[in-house]
Amino acid sequence: MISKQILYNSFSQESYSPEKRSPQGWMAIAGFLLLTVVCYFAGATAALRLIYPVTALLVAVFLYLRHPILYIGFTWWICFLTPLATRLVDYRVGWDPTRQMLIAPYLVVFVTIATFLRRFKSAYYQGGLPFILAFIGVFYGFLVGLIYNAPVPVARGLLDWLGPIIFAFHLFINWRDYPTYRQNFQRTFLWCVLILGAYGVYQFVVAPEWDRYWLIQSKLFMSAGNPVPFGMRVWSTLHSVGPFGSVMQAGLLLLFTSSGSLIFPASAVGYLSFLLTQARTNWGGWLLGIIMIVGSVKTRIQMRLITIIVVMAICVVPLTTIEPISKVVSARLETFSNLEEDNSFRDRSQSYDKNLSLALSNALGNGLGNIWKVNEKTGQIEVVVIDSGILDMFFTLGWFGAIFYMGGLILLIISVSKYGEGRFDSFISAARAIGISSATQLVIGSGMLSVAGMILWGFLAMAMAGHKYYLHQEKFSRTDADSHKG
Repeated sequence: MISKQILYNSFSQESYSPEKRSPQGWMAIAGFLLLTVVCYFAGATAALRLIYPVTALLVAVFLYLRHPILYIGFTWWICFLTPLATRLVDYRVGWDPTRQMLIAPYLVVFVTIATFLRRFKSAYYQGGLPFILAFIGVFYGFLVGLIYNAPVPVARGLLDWLGPIIFAFHLFINWRDYPTYRQNFQRTFLWCVLILGAYGVYQFVVAPEWDRYWLIQSKLFMSAGNPVPFGMRVWSTLHSVGPFGSVMQAGLLLLFTSSGSLIFPASAVGYLSFLLTQARTNWGGWLLGIIMIVGSVKTRIQMRLITIIVVMAICVVPLTTIEPISKVVSARLETFSNLEEDNSFRDRSQSYDKNLSLALSNALGNGLGNIWKVNEKTGQIEVVVIDSGILDMFFTLGWFGAIFYMGGLILLIISVSKYGEGRFDSFISAARAIGISSATQLVIGSGMLSVAGMILWGFLAMAMAGHKYYLHQEKFSRTDADSHKG
């Protein structure tokens, strides 16, 4: 019988590069980028608020149908770069309080609803129960939201909550293509850490005008810093510090499974920008992820990971001693020793004291769209921030919906925690660590929504897909060996 280690070695040595054989897909992506650039510089910038999400959706549908691997990468990059594109458009033609362009990532992700609807009936028998339970919980919240809330916020809430689930389901149900998906994830997040990290450092040092304009108009000074050089908390190309912290946390952990000449420059700018987010929750999540990865792989891989960590530290630590970077980072690190005096910690503690009993007593829930409120003075739609994923679940889904949603997530975490493939496939170990460390942060943030939710659900789904793939390959190898004996 062929061992799983041998199976992994044989498949990891093959070159899975369907992107190279997808000229039509690359042409579609290039056409989308060219159209966006031409509209921006040719005087049709305002029209991009409609053209950008519509064309992104059309390209996503084409890639989903014809070039599914390219679709995955395109989806991640739309999530990563759309907020920056939105800020550039706003800076040129004026502030858009509706944030219309930001709908593009949700539309691109929602294309995978086709996979869910097509494979829903057989999902239970293939191990997809966690996704079914979470879907039921969100659908319940959607029905309640239609009763209590306005249609537009409910629709936006549905995209926010359901998108990560169906995207993860799409990854899991295509487990037969796990090696290709694994390579796509590694390549995408390597470039993500390099590009977003470099822009994050640039953002902190220079404070580009479009980023300053966004910060002034959004008035998020408490969470994003001051609109001056060396005064911002870095959020890079994302739309706020939290999502960027989640993306970099995942990307930096995934770098331990990658190789190549770009690893160390990506690590340098990645870790530096990650520190400049001043996002202590994500720092803690990264540390937990490191512990989980190192503790779940074989000794040989452990030594390799420890060597990489040491080399990365040698590259990054000297950069953090440069003023004013060192002042910002050290001041944030010092708050760990005195959390009782920290404003953020006090605010979250007070939020729990005030809202926990209220949330748990809300049996039916307020439904999707409940956090979108109309400002009576300005008439604009604003988001009521709830700094807890747990509170958000019970406020939105109520007991009925939250039990299904949390039940699905807990079942998923329990399942991936039992997998042994992480000992020889470091990607599965990293994916599991990323998903579980993201789940622990739900206590102090709504990390199950938007791009943070895609990371939480998506990486857990990839761990499931890898496990199912190796089980199938082992079974196939055993059957093939038995047939030769016969």
